[in-house]
Amino acid sequence: MKIESIEGIILSEVNYSESSKILNVLTKEYGLIGVMSKGARNIKSKLRGVSRKLIYGTFNIYYKESGLSTLISVDLINSFTNTLMDLEKISYSSFLMDLVMQVERQNSDPLIFDYLKDTLLKIEDGLDPLILTNILELKLLDFLGVKPNLDSCSLCGSTKNIISLSSSEYGFVCSDCYTNQKLTSEEVIKTIRMYSYVEIKNITKLNIDRKIVSEINVFLDEYYEHTGLYLKSKSFIKQINKLSNKE
Repeated sequence: MKIESIEGIILSEVNYSESSKILNVLTKEYGLIGVMSKGARNIKSKLRGVSRKLIYGTFNIYYKESGLSTLISVDLINSFTNTLMDLEKISYSSFLMDLVMQVERQNSDPLIFDYLKDTLLKIEDGLDPLILTNILELKLLDFLGVKPNLDSCSLCGSTKNIISLSSSEYGFVCSDCYTNQKLTSEEVIKTIRMYSYVEIKNITKLNIDRKIVSEINVFLDEYYEHTGLYLKSKSFIKQINKLSNKE
């Protein structure tokens, strides 16, 4: 095994033996890797504080191409302190890490790391977690090979008179192809196209009407049900939103 220094984010952790942990770390260079953090559960261990979910840093490891690598130390970049103190933020962040882990296992791509990192940092900085989650959800569909058609009618290819955003038709529907799909406002059509093309790292503010946000969120929930990647952690978010009257 060779020593490597790899930028990564811990997506999940599992207790191992009496004192250790196995970490699932998303990296740009190697994708999703398993890392053994020996003794991390011991109170005095130097690895204790950096061997948990939602740690972003440079991981110094004995890298093993197949099987578990071994953690030496972590040069911390961000521990997401603000996120951990807010139930809504941590719920969305946890959902996104779960989702990314599933997507990464189907199609590993360095862009996935960048998208997740940028999204988590924006949530940490206080930008709207629901909108950011929807933006990332939309971008991840491309890696699953099922990205909705948001440039033209998904049935005939026309770019004119788009009047519906339909999960069953996998994107936009024009007036000529319209049957009984839900009618969609021009504002929703423009906004979801913005979601698709915006660079997450460049977002500085998110002032979008809540009705538009809600409609896009419902569309993406329905769309993900078709992919088979609708996760339980998203249901937990719905429960939180109901309690806080955000739905």
